[in-house]
Amino acid sequence: MQYQVSTPEEYLEVLEEDWRKVKLLEVRALILSFSPKLEEFIHYKMLAYGGQEEYVFHLNAQKHYVGLYVGDIQKIDSSGSLLAEFDCGKGCIRIKRKDKVNAQNLGTFIEQALSLWREGKDLSC
Repeated sequence: MQYQVSTPEEYLEVLEEDWRKVKLLEVRALILSFSPKLEEFIHYKMLAYGGQEEYVFHLNAQKHYVGLYVGDIQKIDSSGSLLAEFDCGKGCIRIKRKDKVNAQNLGTFIEQALSLWREGKDLSC
């Protein structure tokens, strides 16, 4: 879903009060816990994380899931073991109502992605 907003605060305000907002806030907190100085923007009408026009994550509440967009998942987790419990595309982790966001593996994946991004590695598809 796309929202006509210009700031992260506005984005969070317009989200419906349902399970998607809860999951999105949990993922957001997880991202920021590993990198409190990470800048939060609106990019492509969704939350984006990074700095100076470079983005490591995009986060958005879709109709049936919360999407965490990370570029190429294989570049971060080549074995696929960290995200085995999630429904994933090439560059999107689909977090559904039944999924537990505070899973240790998701945190490890986010931490690895941030580490590679800080090293200047190409995470794009």
